[in-house]
Amino acid sequence: MVDSLLPAQEQLAILTDGVDTVMPQEALLEKLRLGRPLRVKLGVDPTAPDVTLGWAVVFRLLRRFQDLGHTAVLILGDFTALVGDPSGKSETRKRLSEQEVSAYAASCLDMIKDVLSEERLEVRPNSEWLGTMDMHQLLELTSTTTVARLLERDDFAKRFAAQQPISLIEFMYPILQAMDSVAVKADIELGGADQLWNLLMGRQVQSRFDQEPQVAVTVPLLVGTDGTRKMSQSYDNYISIREAPEEMFGKVMSVPDEAMEQWFLLAAGYSESDAASVASEVSNGTRHPGDTKRLLAREIVTIYHGAEAATEAERAFDRLFKDHALPKDIREIVVPASMEGEVFVPALLAEAGLVSSNGEGRRMIKQGAVKLDGVRIEVERLPKADVVGKVLQVGKRRFVRIA
Repeated sequence: MVDSLLPAQEQLAILTDGVDTVMPQEALLEKLRLGRPLRVKLGVDPTAPDVTLGWAVVFRLLRRFQDLGHTAVLILGDFTALVGDPSGKSETRKRLSEQEVSAYAASCLDMIKDVLSEERLEVRPNSEWLGTMDMHQLLELTSTTTVARLLERDDFAKRFAAQQPISLIEFMYPILQAMDSVAVKADIELGGADQLWNLLMGRQVQSRFDQEPQVAVTVPLLVGTDGTRKMSQSYDNYISIREAPEEMFGKVMSVPDEAMEQWFLLAAGYSESDAASVASEVSNGTRHPGDTKRLLAREIVTIYHGAEAATEAERAFDRLFKDHALPKDIREIVVPASMEGEVFVPALLAEAGLVSSNGEGRRMIKQGAVKLDGVRIEVERLPKADVVGKVLQVGKRRFVRIA
């Protein structure tokens, strides 16, 4: 980490490589020319238990600011998570309970700190100021914008035109998020490309509170492992930053070829020029797509687990898919006492953590995705004697040995 700030123009080149939008563009350079550590805000609503590679894109950009000597101000949206971000939603979303938000916050914060440096980091729960506002302060905040301005937002506009309901609490979300920028005196706010409107609302509200407006900087949304939709825990097309190295490597290898350039840029941290160069070489035949995807998988595993783990993950992948051999270290589980005599396979799969529920276990069996010692299982119940000592498998990468 640097001890002093680099010249503004050099910082600008480092900080804007691979970003989606900077608004206003000239204002970022002006802020960097102030010659002081800037306060760079990133708001995260803990609405899911995991941090994905897609979510990590913006954290890694925030880490770039830290490495250049700036202060990361991480807003833990424990209050706004109760409201629910309507961005990209075609209907009113289900609100979370305080208990759910608290559990997600603890899980996410621990993982976020795997990416960020704690040296120049402020973590601020927004319940600190939003949870203590009185009615007078709330009315003052709502006076900073208009209904017409809120309806300029694309998702609100579409729902209004389609005569779909928009609750007042959803209208409040971008205003509350903007108040976060006022509370921490943000110089810059980061977010995904789908957050640009919210970030610009922060500029508007800061101006009404006589603060210098922040610069909005957004990053592209990483496409998921399906190659079509953005990476999301809701779509189950994600890779967690805490995924085991072998699982992470295998999932990256399943990413469609056409998504590789974006993954090199956003998930592996390549520069725009380097990512484009790799894609060009694949396109003109000087790079083999399979070898290139292996490089991508190694790079990503190295970021979160180290080079040695990446090498071993690739070896494990080859044992499984090239040599058709079982993994070296297969976790063992004991058949629950309640299944003495006969084993209900969907429940055993759930008990082993190979599926999330009995229902998913049934679906996997119907799809032919469950095997016992390499032989497909077509029934839901088996004698215990037929199961013990064998390897139970779901899909291509999930195994346990039954003891």
